Amino acid sequence: MPTITITTTINAPIERVFDLARSIDAHMDSTAKSKEIAIAGVTSGLIGLNEEVTWQATHFGVKQSLKVKITAFDRPTLFVDEMIFGAFKSMKHTHRFESIADQTRMIDELAFEAPMWVLGRIAEKLFLTRYMHRFLQERNNVLKSIAESDQWKSFLGTENACD
Repeated sequence: MPTITITTTINAPIERVFDLARSIDAHMDSTAKSKEIAIAGVTSGLIGLNEEVTWQATHFGVKQSLKVKITAFDRPTLFVDEMIFGAFKSMKHTHRFESIADQTRMIDELAFEAPMWVLGRIAEKLFLTRYMHRFLQERNNVLKSIAESDQWKSFLGTENACD
């Protein structure tokens, strides 16, 4: 089972970064390339413990759905989303956050397994792991840009100023 770990340092408070990472609206903005939209469950605002969201996106030219549930939650340091159904055999995405001076270290760990046994393992090695790494990196770059500018206010509002 491939596991991808990406660490992103963001010049913003930990609470802001944590909330942006669990914002349905910021997620859709950060995954615009794959046209990812929330179609069921929590479809806007902030997602929390035991809540679910179903995403619809286009990957490899195919429209797909992925339903995940938040299975662990400890604001502002950790949340985990796990696939309930979707294109993978299994998927678990652990989001960790560490406060370092005036910055936040965001650590994403994505463990996934492709379906179709041997063909799935071949796909993981040939292209899927690289594709997922690039997808997460692009998403994190957008979240970093949002968190480090005033754009975060359009996703979290001023009541979550976290300054």
